[in-house]
Amino acid sequence: MGLSKLNGLYREVILDHASHPHNKGKLPTATNTMTLHNPTCGDTINLQVNVADHRIKDIAFTGEGCTISQASASMMTVAVKGKTTAAALAMAKTFSDMAIGQQHSQSDLDQLGDAQVLTSIMEFPARIKCATLAWWALQRALLKDSDEEDDNE
Repeated sequence: MGLSKLNGLYREVILDHASHPHNKGKLPTATNTMTLHNPTCGDTINLQVNVADHRIKDIAFTGEGCTISQASASMMTVAVKGKTTAAALAMAKTFSDMAIGQQHSQSDLDQLGDAQVLTSIMEFPARIKCATLAWWALQRALLKDSDEEDDNE
C-alpha cells in the first residue's frame, strides 16, 4: 500500500473515532475518575473507570476538544477495556513514549489497537498534548487508586 493511501486510511480511522466515539458518556459505576485539561487547544477529558480485581471492567469519557483528543480518548477506552490495570498502565507508557518518538516493539504497538495510527502526531509537536491527554488521564486515575490503596495499608 502506498504512503498516501496509508495516510488516508489513518485519517479515516481518526475521523471515525472522533465522529463516532466509543465509550463516550458518563459511567455511573466509576471507581476512579480524573479530569485533565489542555489549555493550548482547549481540550478537556473527564475519564471514569470502573476497576475491580485490578482489571478495567468498564471505562467511559466525556469532554470536549479537537478531533485528535476525542479520537485518542475513544481509541484508548477501546484498547484498555478488560485489561488489567498493570497492562493498561504499560500501554499508556508505550503510547506516551510513541508520541515523543521513542521506539517500541511491534507487539507493544499492536496492544494499542487503533491508537497506534496516531504515531504520525510526532510530526506535529503542538498536537502531542492533544493525543496524549486521555492516556495521561488514565495513568493518573489508575495511579491515584494505587496510591490510595498504599495509604490504607
